[in-house]
Amino acid sequence: MTNLISHYIDGARTAGTSSRKSQVWNPALGEVAAEVVLATPADVDAAVRVARDAFEIWSQASLSRRTKIIFNFREIMNARKEELAEVISDQHGKVVSDALGEVQRGLEVVEFACGIPQLLKGEISVQVSTGVDIHSFREPLGVVAGITPFNFPAMVPMWMFPLAIAVGNTFILKPSERDPSASIMMAEMWTEAGLPPGVFNVVQGDKVAVDAILEHSGIDAVSFVGSTPIARYVHEKATAHNKRVQALGGAKNHAIIMPDADLGYVRDQLSAAAFGSAGERCMAISAAVAVGGVGKELVEELVAKAKIVRVGPGRDPASEMGPIVSPEALDRITCLIESAPRQGADIALDGRDIRVPGHEKGFFLGPTVISNVDADMDVYREEIFGPVLVALEAQNIDRAIELINANPYGNGTAIFTSSGESARRFQREVKVGMIGVNVPIPVPMAYYSFGGWKNSLFGEKHIHGPEGISFYTKAKVVTSRWPTSTNAVTAGYHFPTAE
Repeated sequence: MTNLISHYIDGARTAGTSSRKSQVWNPALGEVAAEVVLATPADVDAAVRVARDAFEIWSQASLSRRTKIIFNFREIMNARKEELAEVISDQHGKVVSDALGEVQRGLEVVEFACGIPQLLKGEISVQVSTGVDIHSFREPLGVVAGITPFNFPAMVPMWMFPLAIAVGNTFILKPSERDPSASIMMAEMWTEAGLPPGVFNVVQGDKVAVDAILEHSGIDAVSFVGSTPIARYVHEKATAHNKRVQALGGAKNHAIIMPDADLGYVRDQLSAAAFGSAGERCMAISAAVAVGGVGKELVEELVAKAKIVRVGPGRDPASEMGPIVSPEALDRITCLIESAPRQGADIALDGRDIRVPGHEKGFFLGPTVISNVDADMDVYREEIFGPVLVALEAQNIDRAIELINANPYGNGTAIFTSSGESARRFQREVKVGMIGVNVPIPVPMAYYSFGGWKNSLFGEKHIHGPEGISFYTKAKVVTSRWPTSTNAVTAGYHFPTAE
């Protein structure tokens, strides 16, 4: 009998009201491993009603109580992180070591949230006018929702819910239907940690659930991570329904390689950044821009390194790269690779013919390197989201920066160089939100915020870090005076000014 993955509402699993289900694959085996229920609008409404009731109590909980529960959650997750990583590997396909890294980066946000008493400290100015003081503080919004992608089923939700819950909101998570089990595990960890029922809820689903979340009047804010077309849709629809929105979209992350860079170092770093997690990362490097004539040697180095990447099932400790998440994703990536030679590019290394013994039905694609790419080709314009690295050339750093700035995405980028002048100029002139200097995947730590520019972000706030605190709260400013018979102030009909 196929395992059925359900919702988690009001502290318990529930199948909800829908008869619709979706298949959950084991991508290494190419087999359906489970089914997940797909929510109706009624299921979303049930979660919202529970969350609104829980908000009345949770928002008034003391900072010490909230902090204790978050610490408990951190300890439980840390103790069970290997189990969580294995579940992620089975449904997503990434190798267990990569899944463990994902969980650890999510835990860093949990640890940041453990400092919520310090993070929520307000400000005060005394005697701004005679006998008048002003102070400010921040309050939670209410019920907030997170709509998260398949590629990081633990980390991306943990970019959202620790801070949302820590500041006093209640939370509804709509994870990807492709790998939904991690969300249920995390919900049960919250319950074990002592979080009251209804504060953290999981609603499984597809577009029906997404639209219900975006339209529901009982949800005050929405956080989203996914592709750019859907991020734009989420932002427009949620904003139209009077919600606060942060919607992180897609990426086409470039790395420029200067002539003074160490090509051996670059080779190793780019290979890991392009092919780790089968390239299914919004911060993966997918375009290498060789500057000043180093392109031919760079491609040769990349091909040599990519040929020895060990591709296999995620549970195999020897594997460095696992399969693609689904057959549909594999077909889309393959079609993009096929378009490259038709449009004039060269396939320097073709990963389409890879075979993994014992996993012949799995959705495997080997590392692929495409050279002689121009900016008008599909493999450059599209977000491939697979283990495909395209190589372009630029005469100088000016042209490389122009190429990056002309791209509609602005998530992450990197420069490889031994020149401080080149690095400083690059980070000042490039129009991208997250920049690495000899660091190919510049994902900020939890105490900074994560977010791109241009079509990689819709909304004003980046995710987690200080901007995450700001997104999940609203400010109050209190101006106070305590008059007595000896310091009474005469009221005037003019606009009040400080005295």
